[in-house]
This record gives sequence, structure tokens and C-alpha cells, in this order.
Amino acid sequence: MRRLFSLLLLMICTMPVWADTLDQLYKAAGWPDQRAHFNDAVSAAQQRYRNSLPPAVYQALVNNSNQRFQAQAMDNRAVAKLRSALPNPAPALAFFQSPLGRKIVAAELLATRKDQLAKNAKGLPKIQASDNRLLVIGHLAQALPAREAGAEVSLAIAGVAADSLSSMIPGLFGASQAQGLLDGQRQRLMGQIGEDLNNTLLYVYRDLSDDELEEFATFAESPDGKAYYQAAVAAVRAGLAVGQNSAELK
Repeated sequence: MRRLFSLLLLMICTMPVWADTLDQLYKAAGWPDQRAHFNDAVSAAQQRYRNSLPPAVYQALVNNSNQRFQAQAMDNRAVAKLRSALPNPAPALAFFQSPLGRKIVAAELLATRKDQLAKNAKGLPKIQASDNRLLVIGHLAQALPAREAGAEVSLAIAGVAADSLSSMIPGLFGASQAQGLLDGQRQRLMGQIGEDLNNTLLYVYRDLSDDELEEFATFAESPDGKAYYQAAVAAVRAGLAVGQNSAELK
């Protein structure tokens, strides 16, 4: 009995620290800032639809997207999934709190800022690099889930319009039909992103030295890095609620 009590006491004392580690990782890796950048992109998408949709459909789109992408709800879903999918967040936290980790996060946040997205709307400049740098970028392209995460973001924004139509015309898309369309779009988007992924990574991480880039690739390919990025994709999908309709989010 005493042993059980000691174990329970240890768990109670440890759980808040564990939660703090996950919360620290969520912030250190730039998740809240990336979510804010995503919300900027959603607002821009809403404006693009304003003059091309009937008023009732447009209002349904705005209402659905505001509900689906409410900041706190997105953070809650993403954190919950990250916590369940990443049993030990400490190694990833240590990496992203390091000088290199902070430099990587800063580069990623700069790339997704709305002014930078507008600047590069017609495509990124072609980046020239040495053979060694291209080799390391190739490793990063395989290790980072950029294709998967990019596809989820695109699907989330595009899915709001379909969800809005479905809410106005119940039964427009059957469950199996909707899932088939979603899976097909996901694969297509991942293919498109992959076509220029190496140049995209060269551009995003252009301020990292060759040694820093190699250290980043080493982390991404390590067991701890793989565990983090696998959990990150699941958390992105959960935060964006891809494949869920508005009724399921209420």
C-alpha cells in the first residue's frame, strides 16, 4: 500500500512538469505563431471569396471558417494530439530551445508571414547551392513532413467552401465520396509540393550555414526528430480539423 501511495505521489508531482514540457515545446517550436499566420491566410481567402460567391454562401463560409479555425480551439486540438502522439517531448524541446533551433523556427515563421507569402505569390526565386548543401537539403526533404503539412493546410482552407455548401445542401457529399475526394486531393497536393520542395527548403533555410543545416538534418533523421515530426503532422491535422464537418466541431 505504501509503495502504491508513493507511486501515485510521484505521478502527481511529475504530471504538471510533463505538461509544462509539452506546452513549452509547443511555444518554442513556433506553433502559436504559425497558427496566427494560418489565420491570416484564412482571412485573405475569405476576402477572395467575397465577390465570387452568393451572399448567403459567402456568409456560411465565413461562419464555418471562423468556427473551425477559432484560435483557442485550434491550439487545444493540436496540443492534445501532440501530447498523445509524443510520449517524450523533452528531446525536441531541447533542440528547439537551442540557438540553432531558435534560428530554424525564426526562419520558418518569416517564410509564412503574410507579407512574405504575398511577396512570393508567383513563386520562390531559384536558389543556387553547392553540391554538399543540395545533398543535405535532400536529406531534409525526406525527413521533414513538409509535403504532408502543406497538403493539410491547403485542404483545410479549401475544405471550408465545401463544408459551407454541405451545410446549406445536406447530403450534397456522401461520407465515402467526401473521404475519397479528400484522399485524392491530399495525394495530388503532396505531389505538387514535392516537385519544388528542395528549392523551397533552400529558400526557407537560406540563412543557415552548411554546418547548421547538417546539424538540423541530423536531428530530423534521428529517432527523437522522427518522433517529433510524426507527431507534428498528426497535430497539424487535428488542429486544422481536416475531414471533419462543422457539426462534429460543435
